[in-house]
Amino acid sequence: MNGDTREFPPAVPPGGPASIAPASASAPGPGHGGSAGTPVASVAAPPRPRVRPGAQVTAAVVGVLAAVAVWVTYRFFVTTVPGQTLDELAFTGAAYGQGQLWQVAEPVLDVVSVAFVVGGLGAAMAVALVRRRWVLALQVAVLVGGANLTTQVLKHQLLTRPDLLPGWNGENTLPSGHTTVAASVSVALLLATPRAWRPAMAVLGVAYTGATGVSTLVGQWHRPSDVVAALFVVLAWGAVVCALTPSSSLDVAPRRHRLPSGLPRSNAFASPGSSVVAGLLLLGAAVAGGIALAAGVRLAEAGTVPIGEDVTAYAAGALGVLAATALAFALLLQLRQSTARPRETSR
Repeated sequence: MNGDTREFPPAVPPGGPASIAPASASAPGPGHGGSAGTPVASVAAPPRPRVRPGAQVTAAVVGVLAAVAVWVTYRFFVTTVPGQTLDELAFTGAAYGQGQLWQVAEPVLDVVSVAFVVGGLGAAMAVALVRRRWVLALQVAVLVGGANLTTQVLKHQLLTRPDLLPGWNGENTLPSGHTTVAASVSVALLLATPRAWRPAMAVLGVAYTGATGVSTLVGQWHRPSDVVAALFVVLAWGAVVCALTPSSSLDVAPRRHRLPSGLPRSNAFASPGSSVVAGLLLLGAAVAGGIALAAGVRLAEAGTVPIGEDVTAYAAGALGVLAATALAFALLLQLRQSTARPRETSR
């Protein structure tokens, strides 16, 4: 009209409305590739990992049994005459060879300090935070604080030592504070580190904690039962942390173990190294604990022993400490690997 000869596009393309392709079937947008008219399939997000309830229940049971073991250790070695007698023999036997052994034991005990607790706990929390395990960072702090507070409350507030032997044998010293510090910091690092590192951390934890526990015997700072009870206190707290593992603290499969869809392969969380290390620790605990138990029974029955009764009790006490250390770390290694493994990949 009015001389305007411009052409306008038709309202409906040739072929009618049926030729208009739906938006969902049109060519993908820029950067998506593909040919025109090819439908784009939506990819579902991988399912969120879930915690394995069976592993959590097992950890909770271990925690309860460890707490019971603390009570049983106290009841026998502190509140009965045979128990106090064995403990006191071990305490007296520590005087033999103390001059030479103390040169090694004293530096080990000197490591335990407020700075050590702060540094060790800080390292464990830092590892958890770097791995974006925010709840785990809080849990390891609660573990260290809770275990050490429990030891102090038990030793100074709740438990007493009756004078069942001739003379006065001092205040209650169960559980051992130095052993609790060493074990709790070591367990915090074990729980916070990635899956592949945990077997090595368990071995290092056994070495350091065992050395600390035996060193308290060498210096006559503690009796064997004090050290064993401290290890059970830490085991109880560590097992509780494992039982309360949230989904945000579960292990993540390395990229090389993931399928193209992003799901982990079936063997992504296999940990044969953990099983081997835990098995060896349990074997060592059984051997050392068996020898210590046999020696203790022999002494309780007033049987003859190859060496003096006090030296025999001292050696048996040291073996008992090492056995309890190996047992605690073997259980915690397996509990952590089990509870941190997502439910979808369980076999």
